[in-house]
Amino acid sequence: MPDPDAPLRLIDHWPVATAAAAVSRSGSIVAEHGPVGHVFRLASLSKPIAAWAMLVAVEEGTIDLDEPIAGSSLRHLLAHAGGYGFDGSSTITAPGRRRIYSNTGIDKAADEVAERSGMPFGEYLREAVFEPLAMSSSTLRGSPAHAVHSTVSDVSRFLAETTTPRLVSPATARAATSVQFPGLAGIVPGVGSFADNTWGLGFEIRDDKRPHWTGTRNSPATFGHFGGSGTMMWVDPMVDLALVALTDRDFDEWSADALRLWPELSDAVVTAFGSESTP
Repeated sequence: MPDPDAPLRLIDHWPVATAAAAVSRSGSIVAEHGPVGHVFRLASLSKPIAAWAMLVAVEEGTIDLDEPIAGSSLRHLLAHAGGYGFDGSSTITAPGRRRIYSNTGIDKAADEVAERSGMPFGEYLREAVFEPLAMSSSTLRGSPAHAVHSTVSDVSRFLAETTTPRLVSPATARAATSVQFPGLAGIVPGVGSFADNTWGLGFEIRDDKRPHWTGTRNSPATFGHFGGSGTMMWVDPMVDLALVALTDRDFDEWSADALRLWPELSDAVVTAFGSESTP
């Protein structure tokens, strides 16, 4: 009988101390490998999770995606189109002119939600996302842009929410996982510069970016994120698959390997589990 975890065993050869991974289809785990209950620092995988809580705030009427915030809008900030640099409080350009990957933008958006909701953002995130999705091992330990700590099991629950949303409307989920402000040039840190650096609300959209950290068999509709702690996750709606792989080694220490090994794992997963694949 074929071993369903075989593609995930690739992580055993990664140059990291600890790694765990899981594949889901239609929100249900179909394969997992490694310590899936181990708590890892997610780094920038935090961004789409925090963004989802902010979209819950939109659904509740606490905030609007397009009203003025911090010189731009919530939509701009979550799509890395608010004009802020990677860090620091100053803007580099006007909103909507360039895709500038920004921790500052995410943090400013979270601060606005905290102020309007009357509770610290960490508490809002827990009540809006972690508790209803039974992400019992997940916590925010600092910046909403990069300080969520979680497990493979919990992140898999979050990825299931993005495809079959219970906390936001289907229309809001589609907005989060489809391109916002198309045509903006920018850089995916550690990967490369793109004339059309496609991004949703908190999620990077694969589109036709080459090279990319997902696989060659992932469809252009794939959305997800990777993190500076050596973490990655994606959802490919064209093959109804989600993958999360978490490690405990900073991306900068093995970036050349990661940008080879992550696509290798992604292609193995799509090949093994996809009902159809996109070349």
